[in-house]
Amino acid sequence: MRIVIVGAGQAGAALAAKLRALGHDGPLTLIGEEPAPPYQRPPLSKAYLLGEMEEDRLWLRAPGFWAESAIDLRLSTRVTAIDPAARSLTARTLTDGGETIPYDALALTTGATPRRLPASIGGDLAGVFTVRTLADVDAMRAEFTPGRRAVIIGGGYIGLEAAAVAAKLGLSATVVEMAPRILQRVACPETSDYVRALHQSHGVTILESTALDRLVGDTRVTAARLKDGRYLPADFVIVGVGVTPGTALAEAAGLSLDNGIATDEMGRTSDPAIWAAGDCASFPCQGARIRLESVGNAIDQAEAVAANILGAATPYQARPWFWSDQFDLKLQIAGLNTGYTRIVTRPGEGTATSFWYYRDATLLAVDAMNDPRAYMVGKRLIETGKSPDPDTLATTPDLKALLK
Repeated sequence: MRIVIVGAGQAGAALAAKLRALGHDGPLTLIGEEPAPPYQRPPLSKAYLLGEMEEDRLWLRAPGFWAESAIDLRLSTRVTAIDPAARSLTARTLTDGGETIPYDALALTTGATPRRLPASIGGDLAGVFTVRTLADVDAMRAEFTPGRRAVIIGGGYIGLEAAAVAAKLGLSATVVEMAPRILQRVACPETSDYVRALHQSHGVTILESTALDRLVGDTRVTAARLKDGRYLPADFVIVGVGVTPGTALAEAAGLSLDNGIATDEMGRTSDPAIWAAGDCASFPCQGARIRLESVGNAIDQAEAVAANILGAATPYQARPWFWSDQFDLKLQIAGLNTGYTRIVTRPGEGTATSFWYYRDATLLAVDAMNDPRAYMVGKRLIETGKSPDPDTLATTPDLKALLK
């Protein structure tokens, strides 16, 4: 069986490696648009941007792994079209005119693309950056010079991580968030308050309920003009306003879409020979259809799809977990907080604390701030379907006792 994987990020790399680990010995091709081999993305906006991690430490596998595993890794290669009827795709590099590659099974791990500001409001000015790829971060690293002014549009995790790096490196950092609070889409008010106070204690300016009007500059950005008329001088701007799933190839091929490439519980798309995994894929979960943007899901879902391509027929069971590093904060998240009705706060040692999301009596998720024990216990409780009494959770001296 000839298997082709389009997208050489975390999900694509995990899928290829798992296929070989499960014994697939047929032709296996992994195609990526970037020139770099598959690498970790989370450190880009943290340790790598800070200069604490070298590029080769980002690689997901040792350089010789791909050839040793007989995985045909094709970099700097763009897939321009899929022909489902012929079970083939067209791929081009910068130097060739295109090649037709046949497949028996095709996996789309095309990730997601950062949303950019429109050119009509200055989004195309020099000095305006997004954070997604190694090239993105390499392009902005020289901007992080002490004393310079960084304006970050968007108070989600990416924007806040970039602001933390800027402040740690001695820059002036201002975060502009249109919503009433930072992290509003993904976290409870208690988590927002904790993270806001952390940033403010390090000199970051947080502007909430504040909308951008446009970026100002002739050819390079010099300021951000806000809807209320204020100007924020800027030496550079980072845009962190979310991502859109990589669905263009799938849509052109006629595959069903639903907040991403729609798959069934096995990871199969509307075409029986085409599969999808990672940030680009939406799938059934707990009676709804969701799409998870996380390393954990990219790996777990890709490995499940690899097994199902080879005939396992095992539904994918998501176990969501996430993390963010900002200053001295290690924020660890387990579960999905959608539909929560109550927050239980549990203080930890020192500055550690955790916020537990309940829907009535059911535990949904936990945000743990510098509290790995709370994270580990919460993750285990959620995965095993246990929901301790909220009042007991808040007061018990031994969290691990809740697992019994």
